[in-house]
Amino acid sequence: MLLRNTKPIPDQHKFQTTDSWTDALPVCKQSAVGSSTNQIYREDGSREEEHPFEDKSFHCIVNDSTYFYGVFDGHFGSKTATFALQRMAAEILLGELSGKSTDEEIKDVLRQAFFSVEKGYMDSIDSILAERASLLYEIPDGLSSYEAYEKYPREMERLDLLNCELSSGTSAVIALIHNGKLYVANVGNCRALLCKTDVNSVLRVVQLSVDHDLRNEDELLRLSQLGLNTDELKRGTVVGNQENTRCLGNFLVKGGYREFQSLSSATSEPVIAEPEILGGIVIDESCRCLLLMSDGLYKSLEEATSSDQVNKDIAQLVVSEFRVQSTLTGVAQAVVDKTVRVHHDFAMSVSGSVSVSKRDDITLLIRNFNFALPNAKQSPINPTVRFNPHVDAQTMNTLTSVNNSIINSIDTTISNSFQSDQTDPDTDPDPDHIDANQLTNNNNRRIPSYVDFSLYFKNVEIAKQNGTLPPGIDFD
Repeated sequence: MLLRNTKPIPDQHKFQTTDSWTDALPVCKQSAVGSSTNQIYREDGSREEEHPFEDKSFHCIVNDSTYFYGVFDGHFGSKTATFALQRMAAEILLGELSGKSTDEEIKDVLRQAFFSVEKGYMDSIDSILAERASLLYEIPDGLSSYEAYEKYPREMERLDLLNCELSSGTSAVIALIHNGKLYVANVGNCRALLCKTDVNSVLRVVQLSVDHDLRNEDELLRLSQLGLNTDELKRGTVVGNQENTRCLGNFLVKGGYREFQSLSSATSEPVIAEPEILGGIVIDESCRCLLLMSDGLYKSLEEATSSDQVNKDIAQLVVSEFRVQSTLTGVAQAVVDKTVRVHHDFAMSVSGSVSVSKRDDITLLIRNFNFALPNAKQSPINPTVRFNPHVDAQTMNTLTSVNNSIINSIDTTISNSFQSDQTDPDTDPDPDHIDANQLTNNNNRRIPSYVDFSLYFKNVEIAKQNGTLPPGIDFD
């Protein structure tokens, strides 16, 4: 059999679909996505893409106890990534979690979802496989590529197109939060990182996914046990026609693996769809945020900086953007944009034997747990605030508690007890009208009294004279 070119073709967009039923799912407001299309670097600086955007993602809320997230990094088009996104969400969300409570039960649901998506996709390409088999039957065995193209040009051109479509596959990483626990499953080299603080309040980064590629010693061992020459695979840097040792889709490195010389000696399919699964991790106060990403993010940063701790670098970028951005989407997109800029600058600066000619698609999904957005806009830009003069009655055991509550109210006024007001502060006659910037620019200034306590002290004095003053209040 002849295995022809499987490189993406210029008109591959005809295999892509844009509509997805997952678009109708309620979006999780505690999450956001940043992305950037791939780029071929040109000396004149012009923007040029190698292929249409192939990453897909979703971030949805099912109910108060169930959230679902996913990033899919397609290759040879977005056909498989789109299929996997839709089918994966259906497999997980449409009743499969009902009655499942233990970690093992939920992990089994995730595992079976990957297998169902794989089977469903392979079933969906039956007509393409049939046409390809018919074309191969028409071309005699033993012909060189040159001879085949010379004698059967129409058949060979069509075969190239079919091989390209059959090569469509995707890496995938999904995260399920169910009943306060986190579960992560992946195939390929999309990553999941959990940022959390340790007992000393130091932020730590934990990789929850497994990179299924030729840098993974466990995967090399698995391939070796199938009879493959792993040294040869590493020299070629690919498994058949892709980098990953696991994926969804890509029939050519699965059912058609024997057509690749480097894979032909395998005793069974070398590229599999079985996911790595981790969970359930209890979501507690130490969990700050979850990051799901396509490999374009960490590989671009790795290549540009030669960092050997790229997960930490990404986490630091995220933390720095939480401090300055006003929205979660702004955080995710800013991290992507900074990575793109760093990689572009690196590519434009290298010379000689080092050559960086392009960058892959990038997707970053952030699920926030406990990170604050200090610059989040709660009202129109540059708002002024008015203190709410209403004071709820509380039982106070000591005068110290009263004083502390007043001090604390000053610190928490903006978040807990203000009313937005768009009036120009320069013309507002209300003496209680205070510019929010004044609260932060001069922390030591004396704040004018805004609550009249004279009635309170009068009643305290009466209670003292009547002997009904609660114990513990000491005015001395």
